[in-house]
Amino acid sequence: MDKIIIKHLPQFISLVLLVSIFGCGQKHGGANLEMAEDEMVAPTSEQKSVEKIERKLIKEGRIEFETENIKATRKTIFEAVNKFKGYVSSDQEYKLPGRKSNTVVIRVPAASFDDLLSEATQGVEKFESKEINVKDVTEEFLDIQARLKTKKELEQRYVDLLKKAKNVTEILEIEKQIGQLRSEIESIEGRLKYLQDRVSFSTLSMTFYESIPDETEFSSKFSDGFKNGWDNLVWFFVLLTNIWPFILIVLGLIIGFRIYRRRKQKP
Repeated sequence: MDKIIIKHLPQFISLVLLVSIFGCGQKHGGANLEMAEDEMVAPTSEQKSVEKIERKLIKEGRIEFETENIKATRKTIFEAVNKFKGYVSSDQEYKLPGRKSNTVVIRVPAASFDDLLSEATQGVEKFESKEINVKDVTEEFLDIQARLKTKKELEQRYVDLLKKAKNVTEILEIEKQIGQLRSEIESIEGRLKYLQDRVSFSTLSMTFYESIPDETEFSSKFSDGFKNGWDNLVWFFVLLTNIWPFILIVLGLIIGFRIYRRRKQKP
């Protein structure tokens, strides 16, 4: 809590200065400030009951294994995702010499992580790699909640002061402080929402691949040569299609030249 007090000290100093500006509201403002300081220094109920609060855990997994039928394995995985009300956030396929693989990133409710992993990998005898990590973010979660509560309380005090402002200078200064607080509150709320999502939904990355027998060097070259020859033949016909007017002109000139020579050679 000492860190929180030091972090918000400049804003409380501004608040004290603004309160001192008001003639008729000094006493009332001072009382509010003392209440705010007491709340900041006194231990919160969240701190007293930290051990009773449910732990906030982020669970992530990463596995890789070989399969005999990549299509059948993919079908099994997607059926498990639908069964446990998860969703696929990323789906990538690769084809390399000797193997084709598929990487699927799954988000699933945290309570169903183990069940989905078990059902999606049924029949797998050996994992190339398997890594399951659990990160405890309870302390960060509580810290963010405490900071958010403090910011909102301070914002409300500025709002109350704004209602009592008597001139433009006071209004502008208070609105400036409120704007800064609102920006900080939105940033903290965004981080809190992110943590809640990571805690509620676990992430599982599954990579599964199927081995493809390597072709011999001769068969590979023969296959490549046949393909290249076919491609060249196609491009040849395409070229003829593009220059057919010129071909007709050349043929016409040749035929005309031959007819001319024959006539010239007759007596």
